[in-house]
Amino acid sequence: MINPNVVEGQIAGGTVQGIGGALLENLAYDPDGNPLASTFVDYLLPTTTEVPTIEYGHLETPAPGPGGYKGVGEGGAIGSAPAVVNTVADALAPFGVKITSLPASPATIVSLLEKARRSSAAPTP
Repeated sequence: MINPNVVEGQIAGGTVQGIGGALLENLAYDPDGNPLASTFVDYLLPTTTEVPTIEYGHLETPAPGPGGYKGVGEGGAIGSAPAVVNTVADALAPFGVKITSLPASPATIVSLLEKARRSSAAPTP
């Protein structure tokens, strides 16, 4: 690694982006196509409160080109969203909840739990 701080920054940024997409971020529009969120008060982004401590493990393998250099990208974004959503889905499965859309925001989870409770309390025909 030429600069470990840059590498870890890329990983952290991608991981937080995936967490935000899984749990918070929702670009909603009204029927005329206007965005409903005009500020970050309305459009939720993850902060240090919602993000766990990220631990890094590096495995360096040189690229075949001159110097062996290659980019890092934001690979954290690829795995973090499905990992978070699958964790939430596993936790809610005993309650009969299935997540079918994102984000799995706190309000969405409460709504899904209430819906599952109502359907389990309904008399069977």
